Amino acid sequence: MVREFKLPDVGEGVAEGELVSWLVEEGDTVSEDQPVAEVETDKALVEVPAPVNGTVRELRAEAGEMVPVGIVIITFDVEGEPVEDAVSEDEKTESEAVRSSEPPGVDEPGDEDGDEAGETTADADTEHAGDLGATGGETDKPATPEGRVFAPPRVRRLAREEGLSLGEIRGSGPGGRITEADVYDAVEEGSGESAVAASTDAVDAGEETGESAQPADSTEPRGEPATDLQTRSERQPLESASEAADRERTLAAPATRRLAREEGVDLDAVPATEERDGEAFVTPEAVREYAEAQRRAQEADAAAVSAGAGGRAETEAEPGQREERIPYRGVRKAIGDQMERSKYTAPHVTHFDDVDVTELVETRTRLKERAEAQGIRLTYMPFVMKAVVAALKEYPLLNSQLDEENEEIVQKNYYNVGVAVATEAGLMVPVVENVDRKGLLQVASEMNELIQKAKDRSIALEEMQGGTFTITNVGGIGGTYATPIINHPEVGILALGSIEEKPRVVDGSEAPRASDDASGETASKEIVPRHVLPLSLSFDHRVLDGAIAARFTNTLAEYLRDPELLLLE
Repeated sequence: MVREFKLPDVGEGVAEGELVSWLVEEGDTVSEDQPVAEVETDKALVEVPAPVNGTVRELRAEAGEMVPVGIVIITFDVEGEPVEDAVSEDEKTESEAVRSSEPPGVDEPGDEDGDEAGETTADADTEHAGDLGATGGETDKPATPEGRVFAPPRVRRLAREEGLSLGEIRGSGPGGRITEADVYDAVEEGSGESAVAASTDAVDAGEETGESAQPADSTEPRGEPATDLQTRSERQPLESASEAADRERTLAAPATRRLAREEGVDLDAVPATEERDGEAFVTPEAVREYAEAQRRAQEADAAAVSAGAGGRAETEAEPGQREERIPYRGVRKAIGDQMERSKYTAPHVTHFDDVDVTELVETRTRLKERAEAQGIRLTYMPFVMKAVVAALKEYPLLNSQLDEENEEIVQKNYYNVGVAVATEAGLMVPVVENVDRKGLLQVASEMNELIQKAKDRSIALEEMQGGTFTITNVGGIGGTYATPIINHPEVGILALGSIEEKPRVVDGSEAPRASDDASGETASKEIVPRHVLPLSLSFDHRVLDGAIAARFTNTLAEYLRDPELLLLE
């Protein structure tokens, strides 16, 4: 029995995901819960497990495709159950409609829909070789011994529009699956002539046809004139390069878009050779020709510069050479949506301060080796997290959430601190739960593990949820102050700057010990180097006022200035 597996909802409210890679191939044996694919949603990169024990029958999506939730992406032959043909509902409906309209394999020359029906029947014959026999003494249409041709419904429709038979197209997808790019390649290579010949009654079943052979009284394939089967490069573009550069939208197959990215050209700048639904449609060949033209232009400009003509390469370069378009989706788009929602929902105010953390630096230096002996890397962040929690207990409005629907401020009596992490996919915020109930080394260990999982893209969604306050470290890359955006629906976020030595005015007793004067009085104020940590606190002005934010920061600074106070918490 064939089991279809649809892309599940792998996150809260996720509508679609990008199929990053397949972890199996057609024909592989899999066990239940074995990961079969990696899917990137707007939340994170997750693995999709197999629902059954069995064998992979068909992969119905390609790596790099955006797949809506609920669409079948893979089918399995289940162990211990009879094997059946896996035919989608669209394909069944399509085949049944054809069989009800005319006998299998017969194309009525006088029927205006004959080309479409005959082509569909040919596809059905290819898929179910040997199932359809001759009726009334007529000869069967030759069956494809290879069996079923793998192609999604949209590709089948495209092949019909181009006047092609799927049996004559070589598939480049997984397991020989035919893609839209394969159809366009077949048209470009002139493989559509056999479909043109099959649509007329002037060519015998065994007659060979040349690339340009077509009887004078033949009927053109439905949808396009016969001249459209010429090589794309021989056509005149529908628009000039300057017109293409002004285009705001371009239709193209996924493979064509990938080719454009590989060639480093702007798809909107490529002149279109045809249209689809009134929009410019770009083919792979058009992309290759445009990329080659750009390369030639660059070489010519380089030669001109070396010959003394200088500067022309910069002034005359096409937009595709100087710009790159990166898809705005997945985690990057989720970050943007979250930042936009937070910035335009909560009125942000940022309070700046700095704190003398010389004692903290010394304390961390003393404890660092002891922590490493237990296999734990001790940074300043766990100290800051514990200090933040101590301050939140005194000012609980910073550890709250605004319930706008019920018009209530919800104060949290638990302390889950998020730590913003910069990854290749974008900013992620792992959450260390119940920081108030854990020791310093346990907080450090859990934080290090979550940060590494975020960077490896192996972190689970639940490990980035439930935070009550967030800390971000701009000092790690040399920053000082920032205006961080609140991690909505939280009401506060703290940015840490880079700890630097700066001159500070202190009492003589706080400076490095100096000899007292003869009278026994302490030394006067002195300017000495101290380690200083910049702080930037953004808060939701709807929930708290600047005075509370300032007092919170002062309390936080007190704990950071004298870390021994944390022992009392």
